Order: sequence, then C-alpha cells, then structure tokens
Amino acid sequence: MKKIVVILLISIQGFSQNFDYKNYGNLLAKYVSSNGNVNYELLQKNAAELNQVIIGFESNYPTKSWAKEEILAYYINAYNVYTLKKVVDNYPTKSIKNINNAWDDKFIVLGKKKVSLSYIEHGILRKMNEPRIHFAINCASFSCPQLANVPYLPATLDTQLDKAARNFINDGSKNSITTDEIKISEIFNWFSSDFKTTSSDIIDYINKYAAVKVEANAKVRYLKYNWSLNE
Repeated sequence: MKKIVVILLISIQGFSQNFDYKNYGNLLAKYVSSNGNVNYELLQKNAAELNQVIIGFESNYPTKSWAKEEILAYYINAYNVYTLKKVVDNYPTKSIKNINNAWDDKFIVLGKKKVSLSYIEHGILRKMNEPRIHFAINCASFSCPQLANVPYLPATLDTQLDKAARNFINDGSKNSITTDEIKISEIFNWFSSDFKTTSSDIIDYINKYAAVKVEANAKVRYLKYNWSLNE
C-alpha cells in the first residue's frame, strides 16, 4: 500500500515539475475577479509584474518530453496570459477587436520561434482533440468564457476543464437553455467541427454539462457575440 501511495504522489508531482505557475497564479489573484473581470488599468500600471510572468513562459515552454496534460495546461495558460499582454500593451481600448492584428501578430516568443495567439489556438490547442479548451481560453471579451483567476494545472486539468465547461454552458449571460430551444454562444458555431457538426451533436454535447436537459429535436439558435472588453 505504501509503495502505491508513493508512486501516485510521484506521478502527481511529476505533472507539475516542468513549469511553476506560482507567479502567474499571484498575478491572476491580484488583477482578475472571481467572475473573470480584469482590472486592466491597474495591471497596466504594474505591467512589470505581467512582463515577469511572460519571461517565465518564454524561458520554459513545452518539449516532447512533457505529458499531454502539461502541454495543454501550458498553452491554455499561455493563451490567456498573452491575451492579457496584448490588451495591456494597447490599453485603454473598448474591445480587443479594436487592436490591430490582435490574434495574428507574432509577438509570442517560444524558443527560436515567434508565434501568434491564433497559432496557439488553432495550430496547437485545437489539434489536441480537447474541445473543452474553448471554455478555458479567454479572448478578453464579455461573451468569452470567463477568465479563471487561478492557473490551469496539469494534475487538476480534467476537473478544471469540466468546471469551465459547466460554468460556461450554464451561464445565462452566455447561453439560454430550455428543453425545447437553445440559444447558444457563437463558439459552438465557429468551432462546430470540434464539437461535431450537426445540431443533434451540439445538443448531445450541451447535455453533458447543462443543468436543464435539452430535447433531441430542440431548436438551435446562435447569439450575437459581445466583444466588449471584460473589465
């Protein structure tokens, strides 16, 4: 029994040995509220703290030796922290969409490569066959899933992603769900191939997490996306 416990502890600890999210966690706790709103004005005044966190991400990025959970956690957190960086560097702004080339600017340094937010989302995360990433990455906008004020960690990633999916799908400001009709985020439309393609597939996916169970023949409508800054 003792050997099993020791092996389990080593396995759990091994997930987090490649990256220390302490500084990022402190940043989130200080500048992001429990409902995901960001104090961009204060964060901009203390941009050195954000830049220090960025240095940590730049100096220790995933290699082939990292476990899948470690890679997923890193790039989810990276997407979110670099989105903060993009907004802070262009603040004040009413929307990230007002920032020129926000998603395609190659301002993120990964070793010898410079990549964009779009590359992290579409070139890495979406290729990892984990649709729940869409509830974890935050595009600095009101209609986005809220920015968690704690880091995603490899050892707790599955639980955190389930929570993010449940919170987003049952958030009445993002989706409206009844038994015979769902009015849902454009995220389910934009990335339908990640959730499957037909309406019934979307309903099946929604029903995994929704507090209200939706009928298979329910109407599916998509809500207009609100790109106002999440502050």
